[in-house]
Amino acid sequence: MSQARVPEGDWLRGISVKQPYAAAIHQHARRLPLVARTIRDRQLVTGAVLGVARITDCHQDTDRSTPCSEWAYPGAWHLVLDDVQELPLPVPARGQVVPWKPSPDLLRRVFQQLPGFQP
Repeated sequence: MSQARVPEGDWLRGISVKQPYAAAIHQHARRLPLVARTIRDRQLVTGAVLGVARITDCHQDTDRSTPCSEWAYPGAWHLVLDDVQELPLPVPARGQVVPWKPSPDLLRRVFQQLPGFQP
C-alpha cells in the first residue's frame, strides 16, 4: 500500500460515538434520515474508527426550543458535522468518553484509506 499523507498539527481529535448513532451519522450524510433504514442490513462495528468528519459547530438546544435537527435531543449538546467520510474498512481503536488525540500510527492507518483527504 502507498504511504498515507497524514495531516499535521495538533488539531485532530477522535470522538467516540456509540452504535447505532455512528452508523446513522454516515447514512444521514447520504440523505437517509430514518434510523431504522440506516441500520438495516448493516454490521454495527464497535471499537474502531469508522470515518472522519469536520466539526463545524457545537451548541446546546434549550429544553423549550425547537430541536436543531431530527436527531437532536432537547437540552443536549450537539455537534454539527460536515464532510463526513466513511472508511472502506474499520480501523481498530479504543475510544474515550472525551475527545482524544489519535496516535500517529492510527492516523496513518485512517488516512491511508482517504487518499484525497484535504485538511
